[in-house]
Formats: sequence, C-alpha cells, structure tokens
Amino acid sequence: MSRTAAWTQRLLDSPHGLAWLGVLSALETIILPIPIELIMVPYMLARPRRLWLIAGVTLLGCVVGSLIGYTVGFFLFDSIGQPLLEWMNAQDAYDSFEKKFDDNGFLAILAIGVTPVPFQVALLAAGIAGYSMPLFLAAVGIARGLRYFGLALLVWLVGERALALWRRHAVATGFAVLLIIGAIFVAMKFMTA
Repeated sequence: MSRTAAWTQRLLDSPHGLAWLGVLSALETIILPIPIELIMVPYMLARPRRLWLIAGVTLLGCVVGSLIGYTVGFFLFDSIGQPLLEWMNAQDAYDSFEKKFDDNGFLAILAIGVTPVPFQVALLAAGIAGYSMPLFLAAVGIARGLRYFGLALLVWLVGERALALWRRHAVATGFAVLLIIGAIFVAMKFMTA
C-alpha cells in the first residue's frame, strides 16, 4: 500500500476525518505539492452518502488557504517585494502587471483555479496586486467549487473509475471550463459596453 493510500485510510478511520480533510485542503492550497483530489476521491468512494459534504469541506479549506495566501502576498509585498522591485528596477513592469491583473484578475484566478496549475500563483499575485477581496473570493469559490463538486458528481456517476478519469481528463476539462467562462466573461463585457 502506498504512503498516500495508507494515510488516506487513516483519515477515513479517524472520527475527525472531515476536519482533517479541510486542513489538508487549506495546506494544499498554500504549500503542499500533492493534489487534494488524490485524497478526496478515495474518501468520497468510502463515504458515498457524504460526497457533497466532502466537496464542501474541501472547498471551505481551499477558501481558508486562499485567504492565507492572499494575505501573505498582500503583507509581505511591502516589506520584501517593493525593495526587490526597486533593486531590480522593475517597478514599471510591476505597475503594468498590476493594471492587467486588475482588469482581468477574476478570469486569471478562474483559469488557474480550474486547471492543474499551482494555485499559489494566483493567491500571491492577487494579494500582491491588492486585488478586490470579494472578487478574489468569488473567483476562488467558483473555480475550486467547479473542480471539487465536479469531482463529486463524477464519483457519484461513475464510482471507482472517477480517479482514473480525473487524472486522464483534468487538463482538458479545466481548459473547456475556462473557455466557457471566458466566453461568458467576454459576452458580459460586450453587453455592458
């Protein structure tokens, strides 16, 4: 039995398994390199009556972790980031990035949130840019909600084959969702212009 499988089994046997899943989701969002889906799917398969709750707890952990990552980007920028920009003579490049992020930050967070790209990039960039907290939380909730509840739906529909399907089609599914969201975003811009 692999270490991940053994650890997942201990999590399943624990009376505090859901709480630990939330903590792991927060840690995965901030620093852990292991995708939370590798723990979620066996947990969902073992507890099929709770799979929607499992997705919700995982999303809640992700939102908490996202807030921590945002806060780190927001507060450490002044003490470390700004002097580094000055030393590198990169203030103009940062100002340009910040404007682009402000204009398209929501879509950028959505893009990173639904694909298997490290989410820490979006968290820190949003914090550094001082991106709108409500929009940040909405993008995180939508992106990771689609991912986690989509995975719960997949487990509900196909059971044991869910993890293999997720691994095989995660990138394509993420980009398809991104294209749909992008089309909606562009359509909304044209409608309000």
